[in-house]
Order: sequence, then structure tokens, then C-alpha cells
Amino acid sequence: MTSVAESSDYVGRDRSWSRSVDEVLAELAVDPTVGLDTAEADRRRVRFGRNQLRAAKRRSVASIFLDQFKSVVILLLVAAGGLAVLFAEPIEGLAIFAVIAINATIGFFTEWRAVRSMEALGRLGRIETVVIREGLVKRVPAEGLVPGDIVICEGGDIVTADMRLIEAAKLQADESTLTGESMPVTKMTEPLPTDTPVMDRQNIVFKGTAITRGSGKGIVIGTGLSTELGRISELVTEAEAQQTPLEKRLDALAQRLVWAVLVLGLLIAAAGVLAGRDTYLAIEVAIALAVAAIPEGLPIVATIALARGMWRMAKQNALIARLSAVETLGATSVILTDKTGTLTENRMTVTAVRTADADIAMAGSGSVAPAVIAEGAQEPQGNALSLLDELLTAATLCSNASLSVEPEGAVQGVGDPTEVALLIAAAARNIRRDALLEQYPEVLELAFDPETKRMATLHAKGDATLVAVKGAPETVIPICSSVLSIEGAAPLSEAERRDWAEHAARLGERGLRTLAVAQKTTSNAAGDAYADLMLIGIVGLEDPPRRGVKDAIRQCRDAGISVVMVTGDHAATAQNVATELDIVAAGAPAERFVEGADLARFLADADLTDLEAVRVFSRVSPEQKLDLIDFYQQHEQVVAMTGDGVNDAPALKKADIGVAMGIRGTAVAKEAAAMVLEDDEFPTIVRAVAQGRTIYENIRKFVVYLLSCNISEVLVVSIATIVGAPLPLLPLQILFLNLVTDVFPALALGVGEGSPVLMKAAPRPFDEPVLTGSHWTRILLHGFVIAATVLSAMAIAVFQLGFDADHAVTVSFCTLAFAQVWHVFNMRDDIRRLIKNEITRNPWIWAAVAVCILFVLAAVYLPLPRDLLKLSDPGAAGWLVIIGMSFVPLAVAPIVRLIAPRGLAP
Repeated sequence: MTSVAESSDYVGRDRSWSRSVDEVLAELAVDPTVGLDTAEADRRRVRFGRNQLRAAKRRSVASIFLDQFKSVVILLLVAAGGLAVLFAEPIEGLAIFAVIAINATIGFFTEWRAVRSMEALGRLGRIETVVIREGLVKRVPAEGLVPGDIVICEGGDIVTADMRLIEAAKLQADESTLTGESMPVTKMTEPLPTDTPVMDRQNIVFKGTAITRGSGKGIVIGTGLSTELGRISELVTEAEAQQTPLEKRLDALAQRLVWAVLVLGLLIAAAGVLAGRDTYLAIEVAIALAVAAIPEGLPIVATIALARGMWRMAKQNALIARLSAVETLGATSVILTDKTGTLTENRMTVTAVRTADADIAMAGSGSVAPAVIAEGAQEPQGNALSLLDELLTAATLCSNASLSVEPEGAVQGVGDPTEVALLIAAAARNIRRDALLEQYPEVLELAFDPETKRMATLHAKGDATLVAVKGAPETVIPICSSVLSIEGAAPLSEAERRDWAEHAARLGERGLRTLAVAQKTTSNAAGDAYADLMLIGIVGLEDPPRRGVKDAIRQCRDAGISVVMVTGDHAATAQNVATELDIVAAGAPAERFVEGADLARFLADADLTDLEAVRVFSRVSPEQKLDLIDFYQQHEQVVAMTGDGVNDAPALKKADIGVAMGIRGTAVAKEAAAMVLEDDEFPTIVRAVAQGRTIYENIRKFVVYLLSCNISEVLVVSIATIVGAPLPLLPLQILFLNLVTDVFPALALGVGEGSPVLMKAAPRPFDEPVLTGSHWTRILLHGFVIAATVLSAMAIAVFQLGFDADHAVTVSFCTLAFAQVWHVFNMRDDIRRLIKNEITRNPWIWAAVAVCILFVLAAVYLPLPRDLLKLSDPGAAGWLVIIGMSFVPLAVAPIVRLIAPRGLAP
């Protein structure tokens, strides 16, 4: 095999559309009947690379591990550990370093799993392509294609590389993912002028498009990033992974805490030295304060909560491409959704048929069912069904689609969606295209003409010719001279033509796509196929709404989220679907609807009130989608936008949450999106929003929990130091509490399923901080109550029970431990529900409580931890004080909530 000419600019830029088939084959050095051999294919793969779009840079294990130490919190812990070792307290120092190691290990494995899993998503959905290699027809992975490969394609195939066609038999391609145009493009093999625009290159099929009918053979001229799809993909490149806004806020919060505690620790240590206290004791107090204030579990819990939320969404068919999407979802206030395939099934169905003697309401279905009359509709009388069968027979003959029917009735159609819908309706009446073609063999097809909006097929019928015609009513009805009724053919008057046209218009006003079907039998096969036709009837088709969408839209309304349809479809169709799904009420005023032609003027004059009134934007171009998103964002709305095509990629990237379709979405759309729906279902978006709210609220809960616990420890140490009392908690004890009684309940809060009340409240402002003023008030009040409880318990132990310092410290330690454990139940949404709430329903909470209790008891009674932590058995009296005082913060919590209400409706 001769190697392809060494030309760095050949692939994708060779103007092969303007060259003959023989010239392209010669330049790529390939025989179309033999194809490439394996060795040459391997050489070209080395030169041109694999046939795939830009892959995300793989993060190394080392970089993931080192990222665990990029935190001021960790650095301060390292400093505290170093000071402990320096001042001859190696056990405390080693314990601090052990906490750092545990943090890093948990964070590493959590992030490593998340990163590798997201990388694995990119390897899903690989497809195979039929090629000719070494004279044999083979299936090879699409990513293994190289320039010069000879590819065989037929209706239903996805095009996996840019190809110059060398054979085309009735070949049409759906290029809507690339161009946004819904009509299939008829393909050819003849050369085109050099200056032909990309979208008019009919002798090229492009990667990422679909073959809708016919068959063909092409030679690969572009792979990977050298394809048109790859070129656009490069325009939508992603920046390197950054911290999510939430992670940045949590880091900033931790840094502020660190500096505040450093200042406080230095002041207290300096005051102690100036008061004549031992220097080491002053340093020990400073270390204790530093350890007490740092929420060691914060980075771990935040990472696990976000990752857990991501996987919970994945189980519900919402794949999160960027962690930032998890938190942004919770603030979504507007969902701009396309119609086809998201709100509707993306499957045309026949729902209305009019013949001369009956109006028939048909049941749209994805399977061939015996019943074809819609539920509740009147059964056609007399011989009206025979006219329906005549219409469906003609429509089935005048078609290029194919249909396979499974034994249980499920169908799989290939071809134009409208033609497939007609075949399904016909099959429900036991009319099959293959049987009809045996009876009436096709002798000629007059392909669909976009100008005349009709097509015809000619069939042998004995010595005569049967002509079947279908097309737009406004072009078919005028050329009909008669109409078929139960009595037979009758002349069609001008008044009757107007009546038929008016009926078609009424169907269009209902949002249906209309077709007129006609036929004739002639002995002159060479005559005008469109002359003297007999009208059989009009068909109305629609893309039915998906199940569950209406309920999901109601949930959005309850959650304060606006659902706005943004579609390129006609206004009547969009309004019909929007009304049926309750996006707008029946008979909604005109201000609810805006067409693309009026959008620029509307955006120039509209304010937020006007914008909120609109629920349907129809005939909208991809560029206008960008303007619309920008307008919403300027009015401080958080926008989720759905899309599936290449032309949707800019809008998906610009939206706060770009939502790509996983089934029908293009690679470029998925790459630009922050979330991919595996099932293409609108309710999945709503579930993801609910999960986003839950995750953000869970994070708030554990931040409030962690900080109120840590603030209580700071207050305990500070107050005792200021009044000259013995240190109620030692640094190692605080570290133990932070690692056990803080982290486990916080983790349980982070993975909770949330409260139903979250989807009954308005979205939070996106720029709202993690902790509002109300949250800080609660943190300080809870912290003060817990600190007062601990100091009171220690005072009781010393002054009432006569405990020595070691036993008194044990009482304060255990009181704080159990108070923090019970404090997790104060994080419930509705403070009035003590027994039955989202916290008590969370099994992880009870597991965390059990683990914490066991760890505390082990610390008191097992020799090794008891000696390390300098604890002792408090005895029955001590335990009575510990248990009684530890429940005080739980009892006082309703008062705290009254002072600092949460701001979320119970």
C-alpha cells in the first residue's frame, strides 16, 4: 500500500468537495474496493492521531495527593504539631501529624475515585464503524478510523468521521446537530465549486451527524480534531479545573478562622507570660486554641458531600461534569428548556386523520397496538375505516422509511420521523410496506422538493401505474381534481378545496404538523405525476409530551423555579405543547409568547417583570439563545439551559448550568455542558436541582455544626485561661474530639437525603454566602451554650464533687464530647420536630452517634488512649453530671432558633 502524500494540511483542509472522486482516491492512495491494509492504517494512525475529540488531561496520582496539603488549615496544623514536638510533647505532635495524614488519606481516596470515575465517563458510548480493509468488510472502533479508510454507511448510522462520498444511493443525512436545520440533507457524489460553504457541501458527510435514509460509501478525509465537529469542539474548550465557588468560600472561611485564632492565641499567650505564667503553659494554651478553632473535618466532609452528591445524581441519570455544578444547581431560578426530545418524546405520531367522511382521532404510540382510535374518541362509522386504510396505504408507499416490528409489538424505525410515524400508524392497521411493495413494486421516485414541499412514488399496478403523493396541504390540495369518499371518487370544487385548506390550518393551529395524501392510477407512466390527483385526506402529526414532565413543571413552580420553553419550532406548535404541559395556562395572554423575530426588540425594551411574564420563546436561533441567557443573567437569575446539538454548545457553556442530552446529544454539546442527562428526561433536571439544594443545605448544616462545636472549644479554653482556671481541655483531647465527635456526625449530615421542604422554598441567591448573619448568630449562641455547659460541669465536679484536676478535666472532656454528639440533632430543618425529622430518619446519623459513644468510652476506659489523653474514670457521680449537663444544649436549641431563625419555611 502506498502511503498518503506527506502534506500536513491535507486532512480537513484539502477542498476535497471540489475534486472528483478519482482525484481524492488517488491523493489518499487507496483502492475503494480493497481499502487500507492493517500496517498502513497503523502508520496513518500514528501520523494523524486517534479519531477522537480533545480528551481532558489526566490528573496524576501524585498531583491528587499533593492537593490535599494545599490548605492554610493544614499548614497551621503542621505548625501546631511542630511546636508540640519542639516543647518536648512528642506524643501530641505525632497525634497532630497523624490527623493530618488521616485527612490527606481520606481526601485523596475520595478525590481520586471521583476524578477517575469522571474520566471513565468519557470512555463510555464508543461505537463501531463498518469499513473495507484488505478487501474485507470489517467492523472497527470508530476511534481507530484514519484518513483513507473506506467506510460503508446506511440509514440509521452515526457518521464517525468526515468523509468524501464516493457512492450515494438515495442518501440523506440529518445535520441538525451541526447546523441546527431540522430537514435532512440529500447527498451526492459530484464535485462542488471551491467556494461552497461547509453546510452546502452535499458530497461530504460530517462526523457527529446521522444517516436518515439510503446507503453510501465514503472515504475518510478528516478524523478527530481535523473534522468540522473537532474544529467547533476546539472553540468550546474548557479551562483547567478550578476550585468550585463553594470550595473557595469554605477555604476563605477557614483562613479567616485561622488568622482570628492566631491573633487570639498570641494575645492570650502573651497575657499569660506577662502575668508570670510558665512559658510552656502559655504556648500550650496557644496550641490548644489553634487546634480547637480549626475545623479539621471541613475539607474532608466538603469533598465527600460534593462527591456523594455527584454519585447520587449519577444514579438518577444526571452525570455531573464539573463539581461546581452541584452547588450551582441549588440556586437555579430559571430553566430554559428546548421542546423536542426534552419536553416531548422526539417521536412524531399520527394523532388526527381527516377523510371525506370522517374525522378520526388516533392513538399515538411507540408500538404497534391493535387499537388505533384514541381513547374517548368516537369510533368511525360504516366504511370510514376503509378510507383510513386507503390513506395509510398511499402514505406507506410514498415513503423511504423502514420499520421493524418486534413480536411484542415494539417498533424500530429508520428514516424521516414523519414517515416512520405513518408506517407505525399503518402497521397498527396491519398495513406493511414490504407486503405492499411486493404487490405494487416501486418503479420511480420523485424525491421531496423543498420548493414544492411534496414527493411522489410510482408503482406498477398490473398494466397501469399507481402514483402515491404526500406533502404540505397548501401544495397538494390545489393540484387535486377529485376527492375519495365512501361512494368513490367525486369532483373537488374550489369551495371544497378551501374547506380542506381551512381544516389543515386548524390542525396547524393545534400545533400539529399536517400532510395531505393523494393518489391516482394512470396508464401514462411518463405523464405529469402531479396532475389530476385524487385527494384521500389530511394527516395531523405531533411530537407527544413526555410522561412525568407536567408533574416536574409543577414541582418547579412550587420551588420558585421558572420553566421557559426556548425552541426553534413554530409558534403554534410551541404554544400547544406549552399549554398541554401547563407551562402556560389555557388561553394565556399574548405577553406569555415571544417569537424570535420580535426577540431583539423585546429584550431592548423589557424589564424583569416583562421577562418573568414570558413562558415561550419560539423560532429562536442559537445566537438569540445567547442573548436570552445574557439577559436573564443580567437580572441576577441563575440559568439552566438544555441543548443537544453542536449549535447549542455556546449557549450551554454560557449558561450557569449547561444541561446536555446524553442519548441524542453531540460530543461538543456534552463537552460544553456542566451536566449530562443519560435519559434525556426533563424530570431528571428537577431531581438534580432538588439534589443540588439538598447538598448545599447539607454542607451548611455540617459547617454550622462543625463551627459551633469548634467555637465552643475555643470559648472553653479562652474563658478558663482568662479567669485563671485550670485548662479544661488539653490539645490532644481537643484533637481527639475534632477527629471523632466532629467528623463522624458532620459526615453523616453531609450525606443526608434532605428535607422535602427544600423544594417548597424559593431558590437561594447565588451570591449568598455559605453562612449568613443568621447562621453566624446561631453558631455563636450554640457555641456559647455548649461552652457554658462544659465549664459548669467542670465547676460542679470541682466544687460540688471535690474532684481533682485530672478527674475534673475528664468530666469537662466527656461533657463536651456528648454535648457535641447530641448537638447534631439541633441541625434539623424544623426545630419543632424533635422525634420525626430528616436528621432522625438518616441512618448515618445513628451510626455516627454510636461510633462516637464507643470512641469516647474507649478513650476513658482503655489503658492506651486513656494514658495518651490523660483521662480517668469519672465514676457514677461524674457520669451523672456528664449525661445531665450534655443534654442542656439540646434542650436550649429551640430558644436559639427563635433568636436566629433559619429563614426556610418549616
